Amino acid sequence: MSERVTVTLTVNGRPVTRTAPAHTTLLAWLRDRASIYDPKPGCGEGVCGACSVLVDGEPVSSCLLLAAQVDGAEIRTVSGLSFEGMPSPLQRAFLERGAAQCGFCTPGMLTVATALLREGRELDRDEIREALHGNICRCTGYEAIVSAVADVAMEGAVDGD
Repeated sequence: MSERVTVTLTVNGRPVTRTAPAHTTLLAWLRDRASIYDPKPGCGEGVCGACSVLVDGEPVSSCLLLAAQVDGAEIRTVSGLSFEGMPSPLQRAFLERGAAQCGFCTPGMLTVATALLREGRELDRDEIREALHGNICRCTGYEAIVSAVADVAMEGAVDGD
């Protein structure tokens, strides 16, 4: 019998406390314990980006962290990026540019790009590509994704402004 731990996280603005085996990853905790299905299980090795979430504002591969390691943290998934039920400017840009195709990579792309945009600095397309290099997309060829991020970077409105 494995040791169980109680983990409390603020997920998309709501406190959530759940008990799970100590070896439970943040990805599994979110999906299996908190019923948050935005982060997708992909490679399980932290290289595809499908499970990316923001932990205290920083993008991480949730498959690589134990939930207990981030006890007390604020977690944002893609559904926590909208504002008062409206998509964020980046989510809108993804829709307008056709950057979201099958949707599997989209949650991770959006969370990582949001963290990048929140840095508030000028970005060129190469910097955007570099920041997204850990997120694999098989549908779009990346140009629509990079264009959507670049559009929002030029506007400067990241969080529902």
